Amino acid sequence: MAAEIHSRPQSSRPVLLSKIEGHQDAVTAALLIPKEDGVITASEDRTIRVWLKRDSGQYWPSIYHTMASPCSAMAYHHDSRRIFVGQDNGAVMEFHVSEDFNKMNFIKTYPAHQNRVSAIIFSLAAEWVISTGHDKCVSWMCTRSGNMLGRHFFSSWASCLQYPSECRTPPPIVSCFEDRMTPVDLS
Repeated sequence: MAAEIHSRPQSSRPVLLSKIEGHQDAVTAALLIPKEDGVITASEDRTIRVWLKRDSGQYWPSIYHTMASPCSAMAYHHDSRRIFVGQDNGAVMEFHVSEDFNKMNFIKTYPAHQNRVSAIIFSLAAEWVISTGHDKCVSWMCTRSGNMLGRHFFSSWASCLQYPSECRTPPPIVSCFEDRMTPVDLS
């Protein structure tokens, strides 16, 4: 009669697999790159970095870009390789990343807010970039023309944003600082 040895799970706690160091201030956004072993980070040290895992197992910045103002929010769309970075000065900047993730080109600046940008969403289907900020509004801009399409103001600043990126009919959901979630009609 043979006995089966069943090993017990070592721990139900998460295990640290890797650590990425290098920013000089708080990291405000970190996004995984789909189908790649990489991470895109934005920081209050005014840098955007694209980190790729090297053969040594360590992450090294393949892109290091310095912005004019601290980075406060970020969105990345993998299929179009577009990065949108919100800043403390209220601007949202659009970049395009090369296929090998070694080069990033500036596309345009959207004057979205009067104050710190707190969240960004990009919809490829609508060709809109939608953002919220500490100026108590949600703004939506056309990425083709760069024009502001509209704004909606709240009684407190918006802290986060959710929008179904595949279609333009459902309204985005905005969460405000005063514990309220509000759907906003962008038509």
